Amino acid sequence: MRISELSRLSGVPNATIKYYLREGLLPPGRSTAATQAEYDEAHLRRLRLIRALTGVRGLSVASARSVLDAMTEHRTDLHQLLGIAFGIRPPESGTPDAAEGRPPAGSAPEAAALVDAMGWSVSEQNPARQAVDETLRTLRSLGIAYDWETLLPYAELAERTARHDLDHLETVTDPLEKAERAVLLTFLLEPALMALRRLAQENESTARHGGGEHTQA
Repeated sequence: MRISELSRLSGVPNATIKYYLREGLLPPGRSTAATQAEYDEAHLRRLRLIRALTGVRGLSVASARSVLDAMTEHRTDLHQLLGIAFGIRPPESGTPDAAEGRPPAGSAPEAAALVDAMGWSVSEQNPARQAVDETLRTLRSLGIAYDWETLLPYAELAERTARHDLDHLETVTDPLEKAERAVLLTFLLEPALMALRRLAQENESTARHGGGEHTQA
């Protein structure tokens, strides 16, 4: 396909595609003339993944390029590939502890206790660990007596959700398409999952306190 067709199918403007080509995010097409090239489905998938990384995950172009290079390098290692797509493993070479901005190991003790209690195998560099501890500290500062044990029922629900997520990804065979879906499903589904919780809360409140009649928003 020509670059105009690539633009139409992806929804990305021609000028942006040319920018991605100049920056090395998108590999060059097959040259057909001095100023023309042909592109294929691999370019379309790569372009959609670029948009997922920069638009959904909010990465800079330089960071997206590092992630894409790492994904290509680890395309046969699904666990590593998904870790990079989810933002758990840094794309830089070297040990994860050396990654800039990563919290030091052991800085989230409550999350560590929860992970141990659940029997999970989770990277020390997973930023969600820090989020758990920060949230619990904030709740306690507001007088709500929450600790990591209070989160165990939620962790069990999250485990079932994660199993469902990975089951869905198993239906995709292409590694980079799998990575794209991992990014999109993780970040785009989060608002819908929160919305489902709100709907379920209203339903439960109605069942317990509403006398069987739904309240009006």
